[in-house]
Amino acid sequence: MADAPRQRKRKGWPVSVQEETFRGFANPVDPSPAELRAWAYQPDSVPLTSMPPDWDLLVSGDHLVGTLFDLAMDRSCPARRFALHCLYIYAADGIRTNFRAHPKRRFRKLVEQAERTGDELMRNWAHNSRMLLARPDLFVYRDWCEGGLVRENRRL
Repeated sequence: MADAPRQRKRKGWPVSVQEETFRGFANPVDPSPAELRAWAYQPDSVPLTSMPPDWDLLVSGDHLVGTLFDLAMDRSCPARRFALHCLYIYAADGIRTNFRAHPKRRFRKLVEQAERTGDELMRNWAHNSRMLLARPDLFVYRDWCEGGLVRENRRL
């Protein structure tokens, strides 16, 4: 029995959790930040088409916004554009509900950080978010909630 760990190692079995393939969410409707992060670096392991309808809307809340922001800031993240798409949803939801849905202070901190340290994609998100804050009439569902601004990478 004492040799069991060595046998596993010799057979090439994973020796740490980080080496394992992401196998899915315990509850895809309410994933943990760690699950979302693990999926984002292996998004083909659980395709978006297998997620619940409107999964992007479900994960775009306060509970995961910090994780989504980190993923969107990481240029090497395979699911970066999905995370950025969720940030657009988060921004629009907060602004359009006059920050009843999300804290204005958290939103402003994210925008300021994206302006300071983000690349063009993130600076465009920050700019567009500020534009929507100043002019809520700029809201177009296709742009903000269906990924239009992410696909086109344009400024309002």
